[in-house]
Amino acid sequence: MATTIAGPEATQADIEQVRRAYGLDRPLAVQLADWAGHAVRGDFGQSFYFRKDVSSLIVERMPTTFRLGVFGMLVGLALALPLGILAALYEGRFIDRAIQLLISANQAVPSFWLALMLIIVFGVHLGWLPTTGADSWRHFIMPTLVLGLSVLPALARLARSGMIKALASDYVRTARAKGLSSFSIIVKHALRNAAIPIVAIAAVQFGNALGGSVVIESVFALHGVGHLAWESIIKSDVAVIQATVLMFSIIYVVITFISDVMNAMLDPRIRLS
Repeated sequence: MATTIAGPEATQADIEQVRRAYGLDRPLAVQLADWAGHAVRGDFGQSFYFRKDVSSLIVERMPTTFRLGVFGMLVGLALALPLGILAALYEGRFIDRAIQLLISANQAVPSFWLALMLIIVFGVHLGWLPTTGADSWRHFIMPTLVLGLSVLPALARLARSGMIKALASDYVRTARAKGLSSFSIIVKHALRNAAIPIVAIAAVQFGNALGGSVVIESVFALHGVGHLAWESIIKSDVAVIQATVLMFSIIYVVITFISDVMNAMLDPRIRLS
């Protein structure tokens, strides 16, 4: 790291001076303890590549990553719920198998490859959408679609299994016996109960989406935290890498905890004291 900071033409004396200046001459355990002590206070040090405070870098770039994550989850849910419901309604038939095949094929496609194909088709050949940057909502269309499709398989499969279980329950049979419409049975009764595990997994998938934004932001040159992490890895900017990994980990833990609480609140079998 000291060699990277000092530059390719630095002498050994220059490298040793950098090591002392950044505390790299100390034992690794001491460096880690010192970093953790400062991180608890929100001080992640200085980026040697960007020449800025690491905390300010993350604060500047977090809105882009957060917008991408929220839009991607909305797209994923908007596609997964209808597909899951439709597959459940036609369980074991052609439509169900076709949807499951489509979901499996989507899961097999790497996000970076799909992103490149969208750029080639809609950005280069057709010229409909911008390929890089985050200046307007149009810049988020392709990245949002890629991220939404990446979370689609888990959400669609869970929606399908939840709806199959809900449609076979006693309360749905009672609702049918009362002569309620199919729309009312599906939306007001079956989907409401099937949504309990979907809410939990959607929150977890949101955390995964934020972490997975590294690839998507890099391909589309969206200057969010994911792109910041990628740049820092390329430049061996350890301070930024440590901060971004810690931030994504904390977000994932917090979101998972919130999803568990929401799941408990929605599940009628669980009563929170």
